[in-house]
This record gives sequence, structure tokens and C-alpha cells, in this order.
Amino acid sequence: MTEISSTSPQLDEIRAGYAFEGPALEFGAAVLDGTAYPDTIVRIPLSAMNRHGLVAGATGTGKTKTLQLMAEQLVEQGVPVFLADIKGDLSGMLTAGEANDRIASRSADVGMAWEPTAYPVEFYALGGQGTGVPVRASVSTFGPTLLAKVLGLNDTQESSLGLVFHYADQKGLWLDTLADLRAVVQFLTSDEGKADLKGLGGLSSATAGVILRELITFADQGADVFFGLPEFDTTDLLRLAPDGRGLVSMLELPRVQDRPQLFSTFLMWLLADLFHDLPEVGDVDKPKLVFFFDEAHLLFNDASKDFLDAIQQTVRLIRSKGVGVFFVTQSPKDVPADVLAQLGNRVQHALRAFTPDDAKALKAAVRTYPNTAYDLEELLTQLGTGEAVITVLSERGAPTPVAWTRMRAPKSLMAPSADALLTRAVAASSLTAKYGSALERESASEMLGQAEVARTEAEKAAALEAENAKVRKAAADAAEKARVAADREAARAAAAAEKARTAQARKPVDEPGVVEAVVTSGAFKSMLRSAGTVLGREITRSVFGTSRRR
Repeated sequence: MTEISSTSPQLDEIRAGYAFEGPALEFGAAVLDGTAYPDTIVRIPLSAMNRHGLVAGATGTGKTKTLQLMAEQLVEQGVPVFLADIKGDLSGMLTAGEANDRIASRSADVGMAWEPTAYPVEFYALGGQGTGVPVRASVSTFGPTLLAKVLGLNDTQESSLGLVFHYADQKGLWLDTLADLRAVVQFLTSDEGKADLKGLGGLSSATAGVILRELITFADQGADVFFGLPEFDTTDLLRLAPDGRGLVSMLELPRVQDRPQLFSTFLMWLLADLFHDLPEVGDVDKPKLVFFFDEAHLLFNDASKDFLDAIQQTVRLIRSKGVGVFFVTQSPKDVPADVLAQLGNRVQHALRAFTPDDAKALKAAVRTYPNTAYDLEELLTQLGTGEAVITVLSERGAPTPVAWTRMRAPKSLMAPSADALLTRAVAASSLTAKYGSALERESASEMLGQAEVARTEAEKAAALEAENAKVRKAAADAAEKARVAADREAARAAAAAEKARTAQARKPVDEPGVVEAVVTSGAFKSMLRSAGTVLGREITRSVFGTSRRR
């Protein structure tokens, strides 16, 4: 390879600015007036990779290949890498590159040897949608802020969704799936849940209805498969390959390209979960993980203030946990200023300035670079494919000189790997057994369902008891009525007896009664003798069978 050297002051400045003592990643050779200088290598210190960065550029300018190039060198130096493969191109890292004239020409131009190399890759797929180990998250850990972003809720609705999560937490209702969250919202808007809904204060029934409709629409789009158990453990992203190289964790996303808000927010969840779980390590010689956040503009579009604040805080603080984050997007203006200020390393591919807005964005991008002899406003619109304007943080934390750089070629395949190779890699993964099958447990929907069954059974039992109580009351009323009647009759009988006794007690003791007077009278005795004679005759005739005289 022919080396071209120069003692240009600008090249000398670049050469000195990128002469690091420790290990570094090599981007390529510095360029001046269109010529690459192999003796002026543009690098980034490995220790500066957790100071975060931005890879930007218009479509087709080489951003994806820059990611691939950086990931390869990180892996070679024992650093795990996370990549989101939007179009499927990055799966080529599993396969050694194929030599061709363009690669040979670029290698000679930048003065760097090229050797085809394959790298260890673990493939993941959101909810198992595609070729990869399924990645799932429970709704509870995904949280209201990220979910509100995915659902497109406004600030008020996002706040209300937070109250629903708070209610579920307080009641011990696990939100594993979207169905669990729907069950909680449906309960709060039902007659049984009205009291609890009122107790939440800031959640109106109308807002709850909006959230419920958005959840139903979201699930109808097939997004429910991304939420559930087993939940992905983000520490699995920190693993090394058996040979000591870093492991590339690649999230395959071609199947979900039509849901950009979902996968971009899911990437943010992965990063936030890492931030939550990893211990503080301070500044380290090499990062524990470098996280490339592709299509970053999708994350920030229409984001709420709370969401942006959460991103800013995560990016600012995760550095101390040994994690570097590189946002990849088309223009620096896609990234909010507060987040952009946290990104110490810049790899800027060509920008387009076809419209007044493009020109304004270009001027804004130029102002973010240190002073340089390059005419950046002109250069950034004329960069060729595979070229970039670079400035990074040195080992001392100071910005390096701006360097127009012709990038070296990646060593792995710059095209998708064969489907059969990906399938074999996933089948051989130790994580397939861990995450391959979805799990179910008693969560909010089941718990509320059981409560509804118990409530229904209790209502039935109460209704039956009420009916039985009516029967018992009717029987008791009838018995009481009979008792009262009996008591009344007994009282009347007792009164009559008492009256008779009283009347009897009033008669004189020596005065004969009417009957007695009649019986003792002479007339009664004479009548009695005549009746006896006739009676005797009747009886005699009767005894002998003779008939009475006519």
C-alpha cells in the first residue's frame, strides 16, 4: 500500500489530536483537499466510548456501515455491543465479508489492511416477531411514560395513565400484558369500580375511556405480543463470547418497521432498564456495553416533556454505569438540544440542503463543531459515501480537531446474512430455552376476573338469602297472626266463663229454681202418673208385637 504523507499544519494538528496512548477504534484516514493521508489516522479512544455520541447523515451516506465498523472493533476489544437492525443489513456481521474491488481500493486508499472476519452475534426479535430470541417486557416495568409515548397520548392522558399504574401497584395487580392493563381500566370505568375511580382524583371517566380505546387499537395492531412474560433480563446484553470477544446483541426489526414508535420506545426501555439495574462504576478504561440507537428521530418525535426529561436524565447518568450510547439519525436537529449536549463524540456523514429548512439545519450543525480550517458548510454537503466529518473526546476529555475522514471498510459482510444461518444461530442460542416460550401467571386480568366471579357469587347468595328471609318472615308473620287469634279466642272463652261464674254467684241459696218449682208441683205429679200408664202400655204392646188400637 502506498503511503502519502504531508507536513501540512492542519494534518499535523489532526495527527497530534488523535495520537492516543490507550486502545482506540480506528475510523479511517484524514482527508485534505480530497486526498486521504494514511499516516494521519482518525480514532476514538476506547475509554471515551461511554461519553456517548452521534452518528448522523442523510440516507445512503454510510451511517449503517459506520455502525458496523465501530461494532466490529468494539467486539474485537472485548466490549459487548447492542444494535437495532432496522433493515436487516447488519445481520451480515455473522458472516465474513467478501472481497471485491471497492473494498480493495478503499483499503489501499486509507492504508489499512482488510481481512474478512465473522463476529459472534445473538439475534433478538420483539415478541418473537421475526428470526431471533423473543424479547418481551411486562407492562408494569415498561411503565406509563414509555407506554404513553407508544400510544400517542397527550400530557393529560399520560398523567392519567400514571394514576392507573399507581392504582394497580397499590392493589397488587400485576400488569403483565396489555390485557391486564385493559382489565384495570375497564374495572375503573365499571359500576363496581366507580368508587375507586373517584378516589384516584385526577382520572376522569372520559380520559379513562380514551386510554381504553387506544389500548384496544394498539392490541388490534398486533402489539400485544411484545408485552408479557418471561421478561427480558437486560444484563444478558453484557455477555462475552466464549473466545473473550464482545457479543453483538442484534435486535432484528424488519417485521416491525410499520410500528416505528413501538420499536424506538422499546429500545429506550432496554436502556432505561440497564440504567436501573447496573451498579455505578465511574469512568472506566473500556465500556461495559455500547448501545447504538438507530432511527433516533422516531424516539423524539411528538415526545412529551416528561419523556424527554427521562431520556436526558438516563443519557446523562448512565455513563457512570459504564454504558455508552450512540444515537443514529439523519440530522443533528432530530435530537433535542439537552440530549445533544450530552453527546461528546460526533460522526457526521453528508447532509443535504435542498430546502430552506435543510439549509437552516446545516448552519446549526456547523455551529456545533469546534473551530476548524475546513469550510464545514460546504464540506458537509459534498462528502462522498463512506466519508464523514469527525470530532471526538480525547482521553483527557477535550474535543479533538475536526477531521474529514475517509472510513475504512467493515470486515464482515456488508449485506444480510443467509436466513438459514440466522435460524441456526437462534436455535443454538442458550437464551432460546430461557425466553422462547411465553408464560402466564395470575395477573390483573385473572385477579379482577376472580373478584368479579366472587362478587357475582356473593350477589347470588345474597339474593337467595333475601328470598329465604322473605319466606321466613311470612311464616313468622302467619304464626304470629295465629297466635294472636288463639290468644283472642282464649280471652273470649275465659271472659264468658267468668261471666257465667259471676251470674251463678249472684243467685240466693234457699230459693228454689223454676225447674225445681215445676217438678214439685201437684199438677206435674198428676201428669207424670198418666204418662206412665200410657208409656207402660206402649212398651207392653211393643214387646208382644200387638198393634195399637186404632
